[in-house]
Amino acid sequence: MTTSTTHPAPDLRQLTAAFGAVCDRLPADAWDRPSPCEGWAARDVVRHVVDTERDFLDQRGVPLAPIDLDGDPAAVWRTHAAALADALADPAVGGLEYDGHFGRTTVGESLLRFYGFDLVVHRWDVATAAGLDERFTDQELAFVEACAAGFGETLYGEGICRPALDVPADADRQTRVLALVGRRTTG
Repeated sequence: MTTSTTHPAPDLRQLTAAFGAVCDRLPADAWDRPSPCEGWAARDVVRHVVDTERDFLDQRGVPLAPIDLDGDPAAVWRTHAAALADALADPAVGGLEYDGHFGRTTVGESLLRFYGFDLVVHRWDVATAAGLDERFTDQELAFVEACAAGFGETLYGEGICRPALDVPADADRQTRVLALVGRRTTG
């Protein structure tokens, strides 16, 4: 996977914190509202993000302490994010090499390029379920564009992203980027 861009990639800690900030803003009654991810409520999106990150690390020999995924989603996220940060405090964890879908890479690179991409896109999904207007930075938009380009057609595989959507020529950049990953910003 390539992610060449004129903008440096955001730091995983920034993406983790931004995702957590949205979780912390959700009112309790919003967790069961439908998200843009078909068949998933906001809480399901958080569960997916936490579960896939933990599974990825476990498969690489970096298990995190067990967590109750059925708890308050914001608290689940905070607990997971703290465990992730603790694991990544050891440079050997981020530098751990393995053969991935796109070739030889490291745990740190995959956490940023794939799971970081997930954090940005799913942050919008969680916010949207609650009716919050979540805006991405220019750096995050460039990052999602670069990651999507690097994923190629794999991005639209079963269970990943719906096909890209058409948008009006005058759509703003965030609308265009979200359409690239199969999300519509307006009803």
